[in-house]
Amino acid sequence: MIQWFPGHMVKARREIEENLKLVDVVIMLLDARAPMACRNPELEKMIRQKSLILVLNKIDLAESASTARSKKMLQRQGYKVASMDSARCRGSKQVLDLVRQTYAPQAEAMIKKGRRVRPVRIMVVGVPNVGKSTFLNCLAGRKMARVGEKPGVTRGKQWLRVREDIELLDTPGLMWPKIEDEKQGLKLALLNIIGENAYQEYDVALYLLEYLKEKCPEILQERYRVKHTDQPAEDIMAAIAVARGFLIKGGGADLDKVSRLVLQEYRRGTMGSISLE
Repeated sequence: MIQWFPGHMVKARREIEENLKLVDVVIMLLDARAPMACRNPELEKMIRQKSLILVLNKIDLAESASTARSKKMLQRQGYKVASMDSARCRGSKQVLDLVRQTYAPQAEAMIKKGRRVRPVRIMVVGVPNVGKSTFLNCLAGRKMARVGEKPGVTRGKQWLRVREDIELLDTPGLMWPKIEDEKQGLKLALLNIIGENAYQEYDVALYLLEYLKEKCPEILQERYRVKHTDQPAEDIMAAIAVARGFLIKGGGADLDKVSRLVLQEYRRGTMGSISLE
């Protein structure tokens, strides 16, 4: 079982609860490679009274067919869903269109009361390292939020005026206290959502190699020169060590180095677009 709930998560939860009353719409970012694993039940419970838009982010790292399936499934459940590549700013129009559609009833009510329509106020939420700062920078069309690779790098409240009709509130990434499902925990660790102190890189790398062995054996064969992909994941890791020359004194396989390699290459998309769901 993976447990990760550092002190700043308690602060983040309190901050989100306090700021909910200030916003009209909540945008929840999910990593398109494993959107269901990224859904935070505690967070969804907190924001259930608000209009919610789900954004499948990092679609450049996910398989397009898998993203399309996830999107349709969430839409069938009644959610408003968009997909986006924030790094290259693809899909922002789809998100903004959904925001305007969602806010339209409130805007019309203001007009009927003779009031000026104020900018829609949006809170952007999600688990750590799902790309919130990059998403905000994309919508704003300029660098407005600090971006970092480490989970939980965004700190404090940031109101960002994206354009005349939209104001965005960035929030720290919020994790839930306990991950009961081991496979979900491994997915979150693989996506770099959980802090590295909460898991062993070797275990997560084994999960990834097992997944590649079943779903994408050609990657093991072509990229890592593994001849026999039907062997146990532990043996595949050893074969990669030999093929890459990752050996320790005495000629044994440097499994730590292999673990770091495959995790980094998956997270950066070097292996290609690979979804976990």
